[in-house]
Amino acid sequence: MTKTIYMPALGNMGAALARQLTANGLRVTSTLDGRSADTRKRAAEAGVENLPAASMMQADIVLSVAPPEHAVSIARQFSALGRPSGRLVYADMNAVSPDTARQIGTIVTNAGAEFVDGGIIGLPPSPGKRPPVLYVAGPEAGNLLDLNAHGLQVALLDGPIGAASALKLSYAGITKGLIAMAAAMMLTASRSGVAPALAVELKHSQPQLMDSFSRSVPDMMPKAARWVSEMKEIAAFAGDGFSINRIYDALAGFYRAVGRDYADGGEGSEALRSFLTLAADQTSEQDTRS
Repeated sequence: MTKTIYMPALGNMGAALARQLTANGLRVTSTLDGRSADTRKRAAEAGVENLPAASMMQADIVLSVAPPEHAVSIARQFSALGRPSGRLVYADMNAVSPDTARQIGTIVTNAGAEFVDGGIIGLPPSPGKRPPVLYVAGPEAGNLLDLNAHGLQVALLDGPIGAASALKLSYAGITKGLIAMAAAMMLTASRSGVAPALAVELKHSQPQLMDSFSRSVPDMMPKAARWVSEMKEIAAFAGDGFSINRIYDALAGFYRAVGRDYADGGEGSEALRSFLTLAADQTSEQDTRS
């Protein structure tokens, strides 16, 4: 019998995972009534069936892939539907702190489901690119390994509920933290009139970093507002040792400001684009002067 995967949310990552699953023989469902045109388009392209929310309780697996600020509310919506009709595994794959993961686990297990803590590292799957890894943890995590035969890359962590969330946030704290710090200093250098010199120096002394920033900073700008809640989750996860939580609370504020500026077509976004254009266009003549 074909397994049914219910996906409460279908953003870029969720829809791409759904496409992998349907292309590899599984049935994926969601509730699309009242959703945006973009969501419905992604669902159609991924082969997702539109069913009422109550159908979630007839699924084999609920795969929650959503912005972290919605993770708990999705679990509560699940629990409000009653009890599963059979064995059901609820996998929360969102960028939440271990404490939030445990909270979600309590909600869904009290509703009669088995809970898997998860975290996704990587970009949405696409042809020719390294696929994202779905790390899973907890006593029931092995139930998701079957998805490796259906287009996904699932990796089992030897740890309790919260371990996969801890890994995801540790990774995101480095990668998205580095992007924020780079963008912040690009803006500062631009405001101070030294952007051309900084661009040349980064190309000369840190070429790998500059190549990475040339891709990651433009990719970040339209997503910045969505990264605010993730920085808040990282702050909660890190705690107040060495004041690490204060670093990520500040980065949440930075991403909020960048998101607003990008939405408004502001000067900051234009300054970042100009800096990256400088870095791409610098001639070797300036490099040889150093």
